[in-house]
Amino acid sequence: MQDPNFLIDEKAESRVYIGNLDLRITEAVLIKMFTPYGKILSEEFLWHTRGPKRGEPRGFAFIQFSTKEEAKLAKEKMHGRLACGRPLVVRLASEKYVDEAAQDSSTALGEAKKAGLTGSTLGQTSRSAKIAAIKNKLRALEEGGPSVKKQKQADSDSCKDSLDHSQERDRC
Repeated sequence: MQDPNFLIDEKAESRVYIGNLDLRITEAVLIKMFTPYGKILSEEFLWHTRGPKRGEPRGFAFIQFSTKEEAKLAKEKMHGRLACGRPLVVRLASEKYVDEAAQDSSTALGEAKKAGLTGSTLGQTSRSAKIAAIKNKLRALEEGGPSVKKQKQADSDSCKDSLDHSQERDRC
């Protein structure tokens, strides 16, 4: 039997999971909140790819720092911190993966069997979902103007204004 930690490498240990994000928090605001704790190499902001919430944020993201020490510092400083009135959940992505890997894989397998998906179809679904998410994000960036997005932008601006005015107090 393999060691359950075999998938965790240096890169995974320098990546943080940020959950319980208010829908008004944008990618730019998220980066601004976490920049003080280290060099951010990449950020993944997750979006709904189908259904009635398609195109809306899912409420969590991942940030890749350059070192695991920076990631640990971000976790220590930001976990439980209020952002737009909600306490952030910040964990090392490797911790989340180890805690939930067995549970998630068995759940996903059960759901795939219920849906009648085979191994190859399951892989295609994941790839299709990724492609749809990228297309949706590009479309949203190109459009930049429906009234719904303007309202969301106004809400987002008020959250950003609050963030700017309360750097040392609660976020938003």
